[in-house]
Amino acid sequence: MQLEKKESSEGDCHLDTCRIPEVPRLLYPKAQLLKPTRVDVLVMTPWFAPIIWDGTFDSAILDAQFRNITIGLTVFAIKKYVVFLKLFLETAEKHFMVGHKVNYYVFTDQPAAVPQIPLQEGRQVVVLEVRNYKRWQDISMHRMEMISNFSQRRFLREVHYLVCLDVDMKFSDHVGVEILAPLFGTLHPGFYAGDRQSFTYERRPLSQAYIPRDEGDFYYAGGFFGGSVPEVYRLTVACHQAMMADQANGIEAVWHDESHLNRYLLHHKPSKVLSPEYLWDEQMLQRPPLLRKLRYVAVPKNHAEIRNR
Repeated sequence: MQLEKKESSEGDCHLDTCRIPEVPRLLYPKAQLLKPTRVDVLVMTPWFAPIIWDGTFDSAILDAQFRNITIGLTVFAIKKYVVFLKLFLETAEKHFMVGHKVNYYVFTDQPAAVPQIPLQEGRQVVVLEVRNYKRWQDISMHRMEMISNFSQRRFLREVHYLVCLDVDMKFSDHVGVEILAPLFGTLHPGFYAGDRQSFTYERRPLSQAYIPRDEGDFYYAGGFFGGSVPEVYRLTVACHQAMMADQANGIEAVWHDESHLNRYLLHHKPSKVLSPEYLWDEQMLQRPPLLRKLRYVAVPKNHAEIRNR
């Protein structure tokens, strides 16, 4: 574990993430053009972004393609949310980007409370001390500002991709490099089967997060998004600026940073979309047969007690 300290050198992280990597000799089953692996779900968006479900990718090929990259994971453990960190990190070590280099960036107001857990080789916990806020809504909305600030200060030089997650969750199955793309979002488990009218977008035109009722592709979850560091920087800057504009106009989007994320991804289409396998709540939702795996799931909790103390 390390506290934030050194400024990394410019040469630390300059891999060309757009370059097609050479894959070593591998043995794997041939894809069958006339026998798709999934016919029960949508696997491609109208803008040709893949939707990631179990059975649609080969981890061995992807691991070979992404073998020389470092992934940054950002997570916020502020106020009482620090109690979720131990389980989060322990399950991440079992299931998140196994075999790859990972920097866990823990944003917290309680550095001494960050647990020390055994880590795989090439992985580290980096503690970034930040202030807390009285309201949980303010903590949620300031995440975008903090991610954008630290992207400029260090993430651009230290990692190739950022994965931005909620802390009150646990990993329960493989989450690997299949999710990586210049920009990705995750289908919200409560709305993946719904139509536009059911989406809880911000509907007030005064807000910068406003989406009209006849627009929208999917409803994306605020608890799992990411991409290349430059793209995440652009996203978080745009969302933070939009929230500041709303604040100046005396309005707060209905679902805070998630509302602004949805507005951004409507106009900046993600290059990959993660299925609800990557974000699920077993207490709130009944698992449908199409979800062969649950990879990242909510931890049971009392929201009112955690958020308001």
